[in-house]
Amino acid sequence: MNNKLVILDRDGVINFDSPSYIKNPEEWRPIPGSIEAIARIKAKGWKVVIATNQSAVGRGIIQLADLFDIHAKLLTCVRQLGANIDGIFFCPHRPNQECACRKPKPGMFKEITKRFSTLGKSCITVGDSLRDLKAAEAISARSFLVLTGNGEKTLKEHKSLHNLMPKKVEIENDLSSVAEKIS
Repeated sequence: MNNKLVILDRDGVINFDSPSYIKNPEEWRPIPGSIEAIARIKAKGWKVVIATNQSAVGRGIIQLADLFDIHAKLLTCVRQLGANIDGIFFCPHRPNQECACRKPKPGMFKEITKRFSTLGKSCITVGDSLRDLKAAEAISARSFLVLTGNGEKTLKEHKSLHNLMPKKVEIENDLSSVAEKIS
């Protein structure tokens, strides 16, 4: 059984983010090198899963069909490089719904580790925001903050807000840099 598992945030890590949400496949644009990075991680024997908050669904901004179309485009890009994504998990809830799956709560990460029969401490997580890092910390995962998406803002806020960021977070420029660190 392969227990090597990488959990990636989507917006700001794999693709460019938007303050008005990614609403359709045309708006979904990969960050240069991110798809190749996923393929390199897969080639090293890791399972790759995406864990993404998608409150645009709960807000009625996009329909589930739109979200699935966006993910189909992502999967097509990865498959064109001969790799695959082992799972895509998403939280459709709005922040005020107090669900257990919306990051920074660890519910989505716990479900992923359960489904893949992996301990949190055996996982690597990659995100661009404090909520990604907090969810990773809750399952004792090794975590990376990338400086794409909201990453630079997250790092700047961490420095000014005195240690909100979990300890032992590794900081890399982008997903491609993280792929180089994973063995």
